[in-house]
Amino acid sequence: MEPAAIEAVSLGGQAAVNMSVWHLFMRADLVVKLVMILLLMASFWSWAIIFEKFRRIRRIEADAEQFEDAFWAGGSLDQLYERIGGRPSDPMESLFAAAMREWRRSTEKGLLSSEAARESLQSRIERVMSTTMARETERLERHMIFLASVGSTAPFVGLFGTVWGIMNSFQAIAVSKNTSLAVVAPGIAEALFATALGLVAAIPAVLAYNKFSTDLGRYAGRMEGFINDFTAILSRQLQEKG
Repeated sequence: MEPAAIEAVSLGGQAAVNMSVWHLFMRADLVVKLVMILLLMASFWSWAIIFEKFRRIRRIEADAEQFEDAFWAGGSLDQLYERIGGRPSDPMESLFAAAMREWRRSTEKGLLSSEAARESLQSRIERVMSTTMARETERLERHMIFLASVGSTAPFVGLFGTVWGIMNSFQAIAVSKNTSLAVVAPGIAEALFATALGLVAAIPAVLAYNKFSTDLGRYAGRMEGFINDFTAILSRQLQEKG
């Protein structure tokens, strides 16, 4: 084999080796690099949110099981409230503590002397628990909008990088007047890498958003059920006091 042919084979092999992720990033246009960096940052932040949400939802579900076991064990609600105190550790305990604070505030002031006062207390307790539930739900849903945004926009951001990279490839063809694969392939590979990064960022974000939305929706239903049960218990106690 002639030296020129050997050199060509060697250069071809080197070009194939350089088609790595790092070389695709380093050879990319500045705009494509910015797109890749943006998508990588979005992916890392999405995974951080995913791990945090997964841990948080598992913990509140376990805490809810323990609280409901204690609540339905038949013990005194006042003793349960004293144990929880002013530091509820999960949303279910926050609902219970908010209702018990309103209950104690009214009973200590002797505001249950009439039917109208008892109905007003029940209405206030329901309102307090609904407000607490809305606040706790907002906390649980924090950063969910980011997952939804990444899932819906990351593919299009990657597609923008792809279009930009292909435009650069066509410009390289026009300047070199060479349509060989060696001229076109690097630019197209860089462009497609941007699309791949967009999908890498979007797919986990969409799957996690759907799962967490389902879990949080189920937990919200659990809180609503507790509100209904607890207000029914207080209503019976108010009737007994009447």
